Amino acid sequence: MSEIKRIAVTGSTGLIGSALVGHLREEGHTVLRLVRRDAVAPDEVFWNPAKGEINVEGLAGVDAVVHLAGAGVGDKRWTKRYKSEILNSRLLGTETIARAVTQINPEVFISASAIGFYGDTGERAVDEKDRSGEDFLAAVCRQWEEASHLAEGVRTVNIRTGLVLDPTGGALGRMLPLFKLGLGGKLGSGKQWWSWITLHDQIRAITHLLDSNLTGPVNLTSPNPVTNREFTASLAQTLHRPALFPAPAIALKIALGGFSTEILGSKRVMPTALTHDGFTFDYPHLLGALSELVE
Repeated sequence: MSEIKRIAVTGSTGLIGSALVGHLREEGHTVLRLVRRDAVAPDEVFWNPAKGEINVEGLAGVDAVVHLAGAGVGDKRWTKRYKSEILNSRLLGTETIARAVTQINPEVFISASAIGFYGDTGERAVDEKDRSGEDFLAAVCRQWEEASHLAEGVRTVNIRTGLVLDPTGGALGRMLPLFKLGLGGKLGSGKQWWSWITLHDQIRAITHLLDSNLTGPVNLTSPNPVTNREFTASLAQTLHRPALFPAPAIALKIALGGFSTEILGSKRVMPTALTHDGFTFDYPHLLGALSELVE
């Protein structure tokens, strides 16, 4: 990334955001972090997405905006109230930052989305040309992406992120303790496809998109998705542990409620736009990725 020097990031304390901020700073770039409290450090800019408030003047001279903020879909049980929070945190935040982007006119606006856009794809492989699904998260992703289009006259990229793998958090971070004890196993039938990407390649892909000419939706997933059965078997193999304790679908539905549809649903998503743009993955295959992450 040669030209972009000043980058604003929302969601900078999350798994992806914190890694991105650290990487960009290591590369010598100036990073401004949007915070929901009074800004107290030189690298902080105040915003209150729930009220549509943002310090636009604090973003003056920014070359790029990376918007990652939003309530975690797997953080709480999907009550009616939390489903509303999942949607509103994305719509209000994206509308607020998109309007600011129009005013400050950076070179690029990268706005988060997710492969939940496609719904349950079954055995069918999909890419950016495929239509949206019909379930709750698909509807959230559609509206989320539409809100980003309020940014006028700026190259806008919607990054549809898959299952991000890192031992410090996310799904892998939650699975590791059980698998290390030999208590892991497939989830449900195990036949559902999981589209994944390492946190390392996620950060590399976002950095690539800062300098790219791509616009619109871009899938951030490995070119080699796997079934849940393959995923859990590979994780157990890497840890030299058995995977003898499957979690029945009914148990997951009871324990997780609506979010169980994301664990049990199948998403076979291909990164067509990214690979056609010349991006190469450092970790395209699951076993190689897990060997690096957890051994």
